[in-house]
Amino acid sequence: MFTRLAQQHRQFVRDLVMNLQALAIALENKGYLASCYTCGSQMNSASFMVSLGDNHLIRFLVSDYGITWTEMRDDRELMKLEGAEAINQLQDLADLIKYQIKPFSSIDGDEPCNSKYIQHI
Repeated sequence: MFTRLAQQHRQFVRDLVMNLQALAIALENKGYLASCYTCGSQMNSASFMVSLGDNHLIRFLVSDYGITWTEMRDDRELMKLEGAEAINQLQDLADLIKYQIKPFSSIDGDEPCNSKYIQHI
């Protein structure tokens, strides 16, 4: 039973790494600075990063040891999530592409906006 679960986990990590690579490419095609690096050819870990502008950075790490989402602005950590919650945050990034949402830091350029994203019209 445990051998089967370990194999399923490894497959899950590989699938997640492939999806991160695709997400990085799609974000780059939309004009975002994004990257996804893997170690070796087995795809058992990855480091995904995307810049949402105005010193707003997302880092997502996945490996056999765990999954972590870290959101930073101005070199300060805003949010750090692990596991399923970290994976749920990837949907927000996918929505950037799907709904053509652009990152937005302020309404008039001076005041910070509470919303992380605003829809591009």
